[in-house]
Amino acid sequence: MDSDDEPIALSAHALAALQEFKTEEKQRIEKFESLYRASEERFDEQRDAQSQVTIDDFKEDWQLSQFWYADETARTLALALLEGADEDTVVVIASAPSVYAAIKQLPANKVPTRQIYLLEYDPRFRILAGNDHFAVYDYQKPYDVPSHLKHKCHRLLIDPPFLEEECQTKSAQAAQNLLVAESLWQEKTKSGDSKFKLVSSTGERMKDVVLKSYPGIQVTDFLPEHKNGLSNEFRCYANFEGSYWKFNTTDSHQKV
Repeated sequence: MDSDDEPIALSAHALAALQEFKTEEKQRIEKFESLYRASEERFDEQRDAQSQVTIDDFKEDWQLSQFWYADETARTLALALLEGADEDTVVVIASAPSVYAAIKQLPANKVPTRQIYLLEYDPRFRILAGNDHFAVYDYQKPYDVPSHLKHKCHRLLIDPPFLEEECQTKSAQAAQNLLVAESLWQEKTKSGDSKFKLVSSTGERMKDVVLKSYPGIQVTDFLPEHKNGLSNEFRCYANFEGSYWKFNTTDSHQKV
């Protein structure tokens, strides 16, 4: 028999690693299904179960361009968005479920408002945010945002799922439909911080589209990273500086 036809035999180490992967994947799926059943029954009374959900419980769907942020990146974006907020601040996170998951893991003293909402195309994330704080969002329908959030959002983090101009432009249109009126952008929170804050985390090559699409936004010096080592260079664009980043003054074309 030709040696090329012989079945490939895995080493004991490889077999053990494969078995460990299968076991972990089985446990992840079982946990997810259990949480989903709980959400179907009485989710709004399942606050403790909700806090146990992490972004690692959700397998990335690459066809939906799902690439989770590294834990430290997600935490930094979450803290920057919440810094200086108060109980009246309405926060929306669009197409960035790993940032919302990071907020769920923060201590209570780091989360000054309960008005934090997740908009996401993938309905699985209702488990993470709960019925009252989740809405299915399709970037291709920028005017179809939840009525209770339309022009009510003080702080927005948006991560368009695709690095293409149409996706970025329509995401910016959705942002315009979510954000409070321009006349309210100068409002302060009870701590004296700006109530209006805007963040877009997306590819570096989308810079020109981003800078012309969002009000007052600039390139920052914070570099987002992903769990799976996504090769595309990402940038954080924002209309504010704070404890977690400064504007990137070396980029002479950042202002619009």
